Amino acid sequence: MPHGNRARASARRVSDAVRAQVLTLARPADGRSRRAGAEALPNMDPRDRLIVALDTPSLADAEAIADRLGDVVRWFKIGPHLFATSGPDAIASLRRRGRVFLDMKYHDIPSTVAAGIEAAARQGVALCTVHAAGGTAMMRAAVEAARRGAAAAGHAPPRVVGVTLLTSADAPMLAEIGLTGSPQEAAVRMARLARAAGVDGAVASPLEAAAIRDACGPAFLLVCPGIRPAGAPEGDQRRVETPRGAVAAGADLLVVGRPITGAADPQAAARAILDEIANV
Repeated sequence: MPHGNRARASARRVSDAVRAQVLTLARPADGRSRRAGAEALPNMDPRDRLIVALDTPSLADAEAIADRLGDVVRWFKIGPHLFATSGPDAIASLRRRGRVFLDMKYHDIPSTVAAGIEAAARQGVALCTVHAAGGTAMMRAAVEAARRGAAAAGHAPPRVVGVTLLTSADAPMLAEIGLTGSPQEAAVRMARLARAAGVDGAVASPLEAAAIRDACGPAFLLVCPGIRPAGAPEGDQRRVETPRGAVAAGADLLVVGRPITGAADPQAAARAILDEIANV
């Protein structure tokens, strides 16, 4: 392994005890995340796979949903809507209820992204996003900032994942913004760029999960939004899959919002998804 890659991998190592608080996915000695192997995945607690997106207008609404979900859900996503209204208070509150995925999709010059990621890491988030389209320098700055911020606050460093292509994107939209190739080709290109930059994984539609897994290997963490149980409305999503289909394609973590938060019984909706992926 080249010295630069070895140094970046080594810098992301954390103890087994701390790792277990972030994910139940194993890291090999070189510091890269790795699934325990296909034969071990059916034994993974499905609650460690499911992230509920709390895209609510207020922290009180988010807390109410989280409390209704109880211990059925271990991960909560904070996006731009909730963060704009409640900021660090939302992180602190939801950390008391589980692990926090801060999905701000940072995309700016490296120093600006690094400042945002470092601040998030100081607050103890477990997972955060940057746009892979921001390029190698930006993503490397994010990884280094995550390590730096976590160390300063005594937290485990968050996993940094690169957003490949939004699930609302389709071929006409790619043509509109000047990207060549199909959505799958574009997503795989971005995932490869993210992997080369040293981030922990990628965010991608479940329809691209298998191709990205083939391109980037079992060490690459795959976070998949665009999850819709059979019969659920797609809304503004374009590239969607069922929970079972996403895990079968290679997804590690599933992000689900409206099918759970908009349900009459959010806990029952979450349990149904957990049951669906339990033995994939």
